[in-house]
Order: sequence, then structure tokens, then C-alpha cells
Amino acid sequence: MNYKLLFPTYRNRYLFIRDNLRLLSREHRFAQALNLGTGEGDYDSMIAGFCGHLQACDINEQDIQFAASLNTGVPNLEYRIEDALALSFADNTFGLLISVDVIEHVGRPERMVEEIGRVLKPGGIALVTFPSLEFPFTYDPVNRFLSYFTDKKIAQGAYAFGHEYLVSPADFRSWALKNGLEVVREQNLSGYLIGFLEMYWTGIIQRLFKANAANLSEQDSKKSALRPSTKEPLLAGLTDSIIRLDTALFGRSRRSVGKGFIIQKALPNAGSKP
Repeated sequence: MNYKLLFPTYRNRYLFIRDNLRLLSREHRFAQALNLGTGEGDYDSMIAGFCGHLQACDINEQDIQFAASLNTGVPNLEYRIEDALALSFADNTFGLLISVDVIEHVGRPERMVEEIGRVLKPGGIALVTFPSLEFPFTYDPVNRFLSYFTDKKIAQGAYAFGHEYLVSPADFRSWALKNGLEVVREQNLSGYLIGFLEMYWTGIIQRLFKANAANLSEQDSKKSALRPSTKEPLLAGLTDSIIRLDTALFGRSRRSVGKGFIIQKALPNAGSKP
């Protein structure tokens, strides 16, 4: 069972990718796709259903090994080790690119956006999520309070999960525009209610049980590590109800735990297809 789908913030990201791929697939056929920063590979079987061939990459060799074992039955899926700041793929390779909460780990986020723009084909589409610098105070009141007086942070709440920095939506829009990527859609992912429900304890759980808790390029083995499967838990429906309520109440707020963007590379002529 993929226990992570019970956490509203994780589930919200997953639904953003899945539901938008369903919509996009009505108008686009994606021959080549890239999951940039696949981690443990728990999105890959879903993404592979929307494309002809999926390349899934990560800088962490242990995560790639686990992801490959998790998805052995997916025939159109290939794994490789890659650096998000220096991808080995040729220019204009992919019609679709997915990147879920990766950009906050790479050290040079603008460079990663540059690489996304380089490897996307003209007209190609990228779905990118990241934890927002403009998070609600209910999610991490300590770091929100500290931000008014100092640059120092505690490694919990918004800065758990190995987050040394967070990305502002305004910066991401600027980087996208600079690299020829149009923002097609921008969506809040998890507001004040979900922030309150997940305040601090999800970061603690990840530190205790996730094999690569800090999302590093390498990690020590952890005896208590829990690894996901591709099976969706029945209680995910309850999580979906929480997400719907949070969206109804706070979907238009300036602040959210995360952001989801759909961006598209400029199309030189109307005859090209992603």
C-alpha cells in the first residue's frame, strides 16, 4: 500500500499530476516523457499510462534501484541516474515532463528550470510542483514567526524533508518566462486547513520511517524504513474529502503549502505536436 496517499499534501500533489494528465491526454499524445526526480518511483506507473515511453530519473542510486523493482511490470518505463542541473538528454527531446517537489532540493533552482526548457520539445508541457515559500502560518508557525526577524530556520514544518530553501511562486514564474516557458496554469496545493492538520508531524514521521528522509543524493540504510507500493489505500477517499474542503475554503488564498504549475515551451509553428 502507498501509505503516503493518506497524507493530504502528498495526495494533493498526486491528484494534481494525475488529473491534469487526464485532461491533457484528451488533446495531446506524448510519445516521450520524463519524470525528473522520480524518488522511490511511486508516480511512475501512473505517468507511464499517459505516454508512449517514460524516462524516470533521479540522482539517488538507491532510490532508482527501488523504483525499478517497484515498477518491474511497466513495459514502457526506463530508469537512469541523472543530475537535474546537467541532464544528459538532447535538446528538444520530451513532449511531457513531470517534476514533483524536486526543485527545492537541487541548490540552483533557476538552472533546473533552464534544463526543463532545454529538454522539452517546442510545444512540450511540464507539470511542476514545489513547496511554496508563501506557506500558511498554520503549517509552520515557528518558521513563519522567525522569518520576520532572522534568516535562521528550524528543520521542521516547511523546512523538513531536506528543504534548505523554498521557492516563491513569483520567482518560478520569472524563471519560466526567462527560459521560454509560458505559465498555462497555476494552482494552490493545500491551504490553511491541511497545513494545520499536518503541522510538523509529517516531517517527524518521514525522518523516522522514510529511507531517504532528507531527499539526498546518497543516504545510509535505515532498518525501520517503509517503502511505498503502487496500491492505493481505501481510506484515500477520506483524504480526498479533506482536500475538497480545504480547496473550497482556501483555494484562492495567497498562501498555500505547495504550488502546482503547468508550463509550456513556446511553439514555433502550429503544426508541431508535443
